[in-house]
Amino acid sequence: MNAVTALWRHPIKSHGREALESIPLIAGQTIPWDRHWAVTHEASQYDTDNPTWVMCRNFMIGAQTPALCGIWAQFDEATQTLTLSHADQVDLTFQPETAEGQSAFLDWVTPLCDVEKRTPTALVSAGDRGMTDTPTPTVSIMNSASHAAVEAQIGAPLETARWRGNIWLDGPGAWEELNWVGHELRIGNAVLKIIDPITRCMATAANPHTGQRDQDTLGALRDGWGHQYFGVYAEVITSGTITCGDPFEVL
Repeated sequence: MNAVTALWRHPIKSHGREALESIPLIAGQTIPWDRHWAVTHEASQYDTDNPTWVMCRNFMIGAQTPALCGIWAQFDEATQTLTLSHADQVDLTFQPETAEGQSAFLDWVTPLCDVEKRTPTALVSAGDRGMTDTPTPTVSIMNSASHAAVEAQIGAPLETARWRGNIWLDGPGAWEELNWVGHELRIGNAVLKIIDPITRCMATAANPHTGQRDQDTLGALRDGWGHQYFGVYAEVITSGTITCGDPFEVL
């Protein structure tokens, strides 16, 4: 049966993920609170006075700072507090919208970064949309069978959290999702349009529990299938709440 098996959001871009049981999808938007904040560095061109979308290179990301991939998050919408966890740090609970919270976050995350390369300088809001890697607001969709195929290529278990996806689906064969580009996908009463495959970076090589690079995920994709794709980007075109276990169909 085609069904949703997992739902994830990432409150701060490249700084942790959390599993959810249900997610409201809103037409033309990213998942609420997904990549809502991002972390600038000293070379960032992000303009806090004009918080529009900019490319990921303007932020601290796991491809360049793998230790960030070891962060886990839990966001409380009611209190607007965020708790971050990492194997090498004591848990931090703070309010990202306050000056005190932002200062505490920078003090907490800086030891995880290689200050000879890039240093986190500010925690910023991404404005009215999540700071995804696409110029338009998108949701990322992953296929469990494709993940299993990568595991088989590597010859070892692989954590699904490495792919930083929003919606995980079970049922289709490996790589079927790459054929969905241009098609619509109905999940529950929400409808999404698949727009592009996701080209992967070195962030996927890092273990989500340690923040250490320990698997050649990009090599596995290239050697096994001649590409660096995993998952697809989708735009929400019909709003609706989706829940783990919901059926889906390609329209």
